[in-house]
Amino acid sequence: MQIEQQLSEIQNVVDDVLKMALSKGATQAEASMSKVQGIAVSSRMQEVENVEFTNDGGLGISVYVGKRKGSASTADLSKAALTLAVEKAVDIARYTSEDPCTGLADAELIATEFPDLDLYHPQELDTEKAIKTTIETEAAAMNYDPRITNSDGASYNANLGMRVYGNTHGINTGYPSSRYSLSCMVIGSQDNDMQRDYAYTVDRQAPLLKSAAFVGQEAAKATVDRLGARKINTANVPVLFHKDLASSLFGHYVGAISGGSLYRRSSFLLDSLDKQVFPEWMNIEEKPLIKSGLASSSFDNEGVSCSDMTIVDGGRLATYLYTTYSARKLNTVSNGHAGGIHNWIVGDTGHSDADLLKEMGTGLFVTELMGQGVNIVTGDYSRGAAGFWVENGIIKYPVHEITIAGDLRDMFKNIVAIGKDKDVRGSVQTGSVLVNQMKIAGN
Repeated sequence: MQIEQQLSEIQNVVDDVLKMALSKGATQAEASMSKVQGIAVSSRMQEVENVEFTNDGGLGISVYVGKRKGSASTADLSKAALTLAVEKAVDIARYTSEDPCTGLADAELIATEFPDLDLYHPQELDTEKAIKTTIETEAAAMNYDPRITNSDGASYNANLGMRVYGNTHGINTGYPSSRYSLSCMVIGSQDNDMQRDYAYTVDRQAPLLKSAAFVGQEAAKATVDRLGARKINTANVPVLFHKDLASSLFGHYVGAISGGSLYRRSSFLLDSLDKQVFPEWMNIEEKPLIKSGLASSSFDNEGVSCSDMTIVDGGRLATYLYTTYSARKLNTVSNGHAGGIHNWIVGDTGHSDADLLKEMGTGLFVTELMGQGVNIVTGDYSRGAAGFWVENGIIKYPVHEITIAGDLRDMFKNIVAIGKDKDVRGSVQTGSVLVNQMKIAGN
């Protein structure tokens, strides 16, 4: 079946469900439906471990009876099941408490233009090829160095899906998308030391994935580089976050400026709009309409139009992130962030990765973070870490079993430089981040 026909059929289901909701007493309604086909293959020690096929679909509906909300979902898309889901949602709405902030997004905010963002690049879900790729990846890692002695496996994933959203303001639209990934994790041994590390590649287009050999060798190299890791003494030193991890710092920023955290008064960045949070040279732009972007979309999960936005302007907090509900709680309007962020591009200082090490001089280069010791309410930051000790801009030896600690306010303000070589494999695209000083807890 052609993808256009499948989308049309799903849109017809969404349309029927919305009409049904109104006929059963809802004053407003919204529905979303997704279908995913996929394959996941994993290997371990160059033997196939799992082969999984996915063929899932489901519909979720929220109805509003005045200012009362009810929701239901179903994976059974028969007429009877859809009717039951709508009836249950309406019943729930009738018995819930009124909430003045509930309801669909304002009609004038709903998206009306839906450009082709080039998100769909279908490729046959070929089991044999997927198995061959995972085993080749693992083989490349295992053959890289005799110190690679074990494997946590390689995996290949391919997903072809589509998403449709509609509500009673008139929007009923959707798009297909594809996503492919390949990863590998291996274990190395030297003397009495054992270390593990990984590598991965992800893209909308399968041919643009890094090769099996590249991913396997990257995983092995990262693992071998960590062998012989030592503990270090407790100190206050500069910390360089590798670009693979740096996006997590901005993930904490996302949490702190999200409307849900704000109206609950549970963010360390309350009342910080237009205030200096980062250095003056730093900007963050959101670009939801990037062609083939991993986080691209022309509308959010409530149908609100997404557009380019300046998130951080000259280091200042330029905007908070609102959904419809959080915006109403805070007496403002949604800016298209139901469901998350869309392609943040973090500005850089033009430094190469080697330049960043030189700029740091002596300090800690972090390549792994562990634990969840981050408090968005207070800004306290404390996580287990591993990486490399750097002296005079040169990596000296690997380190492990340490904790890095600080306060996110200070960490953000004390960013010295950001690398120009960006990790583009997620919703935040950033280079490595150098923070002026943090507490390192070691021996």
